[in-house]
Amino acid sequence: MAHGKSTERMRKVGPYGVETLPQVYAASSRGPAALVDAPAAPRACRHTLVERARLHWRRTDGGDPAALAEEFLAAHGLALHDLSRPTPTHHDTNPCGAALYLSAAAGALLAGAPTGAPEPAPRVPDLAVVVYDHGPARATPSGPPTPWWLGTWTDSWTPRQHAAAVDAVRAAIGRGDVYQSNLVGHAAARYTGDPLPALRRLGALPGARYGGVLTGDGWAIGCASPETLIEVTDGHLITRPIKGTRPATAAGRADLLASAKERAEHIMIVDLERNDLARIARTGTVTVDDLFAVRRWCDLWQAESTVRATVADGLGLADLLRATCPGGSVTGAPKLAALHQIAALEPVGRGASMGALGWVAPGHIDLGLTIRTAAADGERLHTWAGGGITWDSDAAAEVAEAAAKTAPIRATLAGR
Repeated sequence: MAHGKSTERMRKVGPYGVETLPQVYAASSRGPAALVDAPAAPRACRHTLVERARLHWRRTDGGDPAALAEEFLAAHGLALHDLSRPTPTHHDTNPCGAALYLSAAAGALLAGAPTGAPEPAPRVPDLAVVVYDHGPARATPSGPPTPWWLGTWTDSWTPRQHAAAVDAVRAAIGRGDVYQSNLVGHAAARYTGDPLPALRRLGALPGARYGGVLTGDGWAIGCASPETLIEVTDGHLITRPIKGTRPATAAGRADLLASAKERAEHIMIVDLERNDLARIARTGTVTVDDLFAVRRWCDLWQAESTVRATVADGLGLADLLRATCPGGSVTGAPKLAALHQIAALEPVGRGASMGALGWVAPGHIDLGLTIRTAAADGERLHTWAGGGITWDSDAAAEVAEAAAKTAPIRATLAGR
């Protein structure tokens, strides 16, 4: 990986592998400080963000990642233990905010479900929190581009195995075990060169509401997600589940709007998200706006709804993460039963995908669901894609839908 290492000395804190790096500038292999491009970070701040402190956690560390994240942020000047209170006045000595990433496996752990198969990119942590200060404005490092080569993608399951998993979900629905389950496949490709420009291209795709890159020692995540997992602003909660996909043509849009199967699948997830928000909202405040609104991401139409609520008194970041992770649109309904089925059927872990990634600060939390996301380790790029399975699902169509979702990601990473 082409990540420069800090010259500052790291110090370990506590049993969770906390790493604190005071006033460390993210550095590229060419020397000058690189721009911070954390998904959902304030645009006006991205040229001035300086890393102040960092936490990495993996499931093998033990403990509660949601509580750990809240405690770590509070220790570094970002108190998020009561999201219903007015936003405190910002002082120059306070941090600007923090990037927060939580894996799908960590979300399953919070939900009391199995964490799934082994991860294909174990260098990527299950929780990463990076706190930022403001520093002097910085420019993008200059210099000749590093030669980039991306090899052939190798899928973790064949189309036939994917189709068999779809049929297994349909059989479970027939038995009454679940109403819907989301199945996700993985692929990896070897690379040479610096993967960060490729991941930044991914984050710049049209419609990437949570476009950006988060890096660590020997790993990087590039996100082009359009989906809001949870947003909290001035005491109000918003989630925007996406479920239902078609090619971005006139015929594709008409087909999506007319599909009874896609609408039923979507409404199931909206009901699940309403239930998730009701656990952390003031009674009677959960509402649904823009039900099944069709919007575009790259070469795809997607159906999106907006669910809103008012924050319950005393709600903190840890309970917010426990209630919303992993996101309902990538699990299924009922969520716990779907997570058990996912763990039994998917051949590899979901890694950096289907988790949470975004920005947290007093008065504003904005976390995207890590769909349309790729990760790099020292040797390979990794991508994931899938879809929700209902009784009316056709196995061949589900395999084709997953391929359609990953096609623009692979092309972008390759530089096409």
